[in-house]
Amino acid sequence: MSGAGAESSAESGGFPDVRPRRLRTTPAMRRMVAEHRLHPADLILPAFVREGADRPVPVSSMPGVVQHSLDSLRAAAVDAAEAGVSGLMLFGVPDEAKKDAVGTPGTDPDGILQVALRAVRAEVGDALVLMADTCLDEVTDHGHCGVLDADGRVDNDATLVRYAEMAVVQAEAGAHMLGPSGMMDGQIRAIRRALDAAGHQDVGLLAYTAKYTSAFYGPFREAVNSSLRGDRRTYQQDPPNAREALRELALDLAEGADLVMVKPGLPYLDVLRQIADRVTVPVAAYQISGEYAMVEAAAERGWLDRERAIEETLMAFKRAGADLTLTYWATEFARWLRAHS
Repeated sequence: MSGAGAESSAESGGFPDVRPRRLRTTPAMRRMVAEHRLHPADLILPAFVREGADRPVPVSSMPGVVQHSLDSLRAAAVDAAEAGVSGLMLFGVPDEAKKDAVGTPGTDPDGILQVALRAVRAEVGDALVLMADTCLDEVTDHGHCGVLDADGRVDNDATLVRYAEMAVVQAEAGAHMLGPSGMMDGQIRAIRRALDAAGHQDVGLLAYTAKYTSAFYGPFREAVNSSLRGDRRTYQQDPPNAREALRELALDLAEGADLVMVKPGLPYLDVLRQIADRVTVPVAAYQISGEYAMVEAAAERGWLDRERAIEETLMAFKRAGADLTLTYWATEFARWLRAHS
């Protein structure tokens, strides 16, 4: 090669004039070559419902999030369905006086979560995948995710009995899918067997496969009026460990999990990626209360662009391999996506 072409090629190290920025020049160009896309159906809305509430009660550490009354919960479910959100994950907040050591409100057909499941199912039918938190932390007077033994430690096997009872009651109340979030060994197997024996073979299980003990749960504890004493380090996963999540994954899949999840989201994107690379079932991430609160607090102070930050965090989950994301922005962001499509 000779002449100007040779000179140009030599200046670029022997390569043609490659300029990746050509694919970034306009919004239409960027949209055309985007490697990942967010869709309203990727989103699941977590929601809290408070026993005895006659109006929504704001959660101070999560601006925009409330403890719903039954009426406001019905309205929120309709809004989510109309926005194209796929699912609604419900957490019940019982009257404090009804909490006890074994979480009786969790298996009472008239407990607030079961009442809410029936109300939402009657309101939206199958327009949303109605999910229930299958755990004892919101309904026990000690705030732990299981039954305690004489030494004050969580008794794994006694807790499985309670989870199985809860699961059947929640399925009978109308849940399409259950989310056992307590990180008890064998919880998926115990719940699957109980559901199948009770004739609820079609109720799915979203396994909290890697639920880490985290500083980012703080606002959630306000949202559920947590009675927690101590911490959950003996049963939630330890933050330094990633390979351990793969052992949990193998167990959940063998026991019958239909979907698997990583929680929290942003601090554990590496774990999310490893899990997504190893499974054929759908994978979810939970953008938890502390992640939500950080963005809202910074945006309120003008330290970042709120809408862009929300989109960027949700795209991080998608890029790391999540098929679904539980986020308190689900309905709002779904509407935004539709408005900009």
